[in-house]
Amino acid sequence: MGYLAHERRASPLTLEAYRDDLQAFFAFIEVHRGERLSLAVLSDLSAAEVRAYMAHRRGGETPLSPRSLSRHLSAIRSFFHWADRRLGVANPNMALVRGPRVKPTQPRPVSEDHARGLITEAEEDPDREPWETARDAAVLTLLYGCGLRISEALGLKRAEAPLPDTLRVLGKGSKTRLVPVLPAVRAAVDAYLAEAPFRLAPDEALFRGKRGGPLGPRYIQGLVARLRGRLGLPDSATPHALRHSFATHILAGGGDLRSIQELLGHASLSTTQKYTAVDAAGLLAIYEKAHPRA
Repeated sequence: MGYLAHERRASPLTLEAYRDDLQAFFAFIEVHRGERLSLAVLSDLSAAEVRAYMAHRRGGETPLSPRSLSRHLSAIRSFFHWADRRLGVANPNMALVRGPRVKPTQPRPVSEDHARGLITEAEEDPDREPWETARDAAVLTLLYGCGLRISEALGLKRAEAPLPDTLRVLGKGSKTRLVPVLPAVRAAVDAYLAEAPFRLAPDEALFRGKRGGPLGPRYIQGLVARLRGRLGLPDSATPHALRHSFATHILAGGGDLRSIQELLGHASLSTTQKYTAVDAAGLLAIYEKAHPRA
């Protein structure tokens, strides 16, 4: 796990998922072979045995989706790559195992009106104190106005507010990127600071829960679920959908893919290119609705 954490810079959630995946794989191999796991066993594993594990996970009591199976295989391959480099345990059979076909998913952004509606509804929530509604609106405005992930927004420190014109964001893999801060985003965070009842040290998390502890991602997920229920929005209206909306709305306004890639912190342009399909679908829908010959 040290290799993933320090060299690959994987997130804690990724580390936990890989650890669980490998433990399940090792347990299956021990039962399947009837012997304790060892380096000799690992070097002798056949492609058929790995396929047997994949079939076991596909048809067990809690069958895994193709995407989850693909992640399991990725964890296994990463382990054997590490074992080859660090322990001298080579197993070329791993290259013979193909993962399941995974249908690529397209981002599901919310419309500009719906994004604004979520933020406005958060500001006017009658079940929250004024400082809490200001906080909720500030977080959602950061997701939509700066294209941040939940972890990135909640990772902001008190010393970073009031927000500068350009925000330095620590993203996946401990990579940093620069994101312009719109006046509306800065105003939302300022409004929260003006209402917040807590005195925070510069290195403490900016957004706090009701009891004063750092605000967690589950709260934001629950908040958006509650707000979309009030507004009659589909289940696809999630906090991450606001980040998708940030990208697609910039693209629709004439932004280029390279700029959007930088703003979102994508390592690969192919990840960003998914938004072109979303934008094209939106343009087609407008055409079919408005063109007299459609």
